[in-house]
Amino acid sequence: MAEKDTAQLEHELKAADDVKKFDEENAENFREYTLAEYLQKLLAEKNLSKAQVIKDSQLGEIYAHHIFGGRKNTSREYILSLAVAMKLTPKETDYLLYYGKHKKLYVRDRWDEVIFFALENGLNILETNELLHDMNLSPLLGNI
Repeated sequence: MAEKDTAQLEHELKAADDVKKFDEENAENFREYTLAEYLQKLLAEKNLSKAQVIKDSQLGEIYAHHIFGGRKNTSREYILSLAVAMKLTPKETDYLLYYGKHKKLYVRDRWDEVIFFALENGLNILETNELLHDMNLSPLLGNI
């Protein structure tokens, strides 16, 4: 059975008469991932190389391997750097942020607005940082 998205689950839950029955019928849709597990899932789904993602993210190689290995308390900016490097959609990025225990992208925040735009348009880290710089916002990682 195909995994249901959040909107579909919300719709079904609103129509449900019994939350316990709903929970039992949808148990496979409530899989909780660690950040590392979700990153591995995305690598497999998108047929991406971890080495290339790390290179494209411009994270330090050792630190990036710690993230993929399950390091706790990874910063939101590092997670977003991986999302940009993996060419994730904003929705996939929100899931990645969720599993990393961070708030989702919020387009009313100017910095998040640029990150959302970068993800939506497939920009790389350098292009994203240049856009952030042009808008007088702090870079995703380091300096441009």
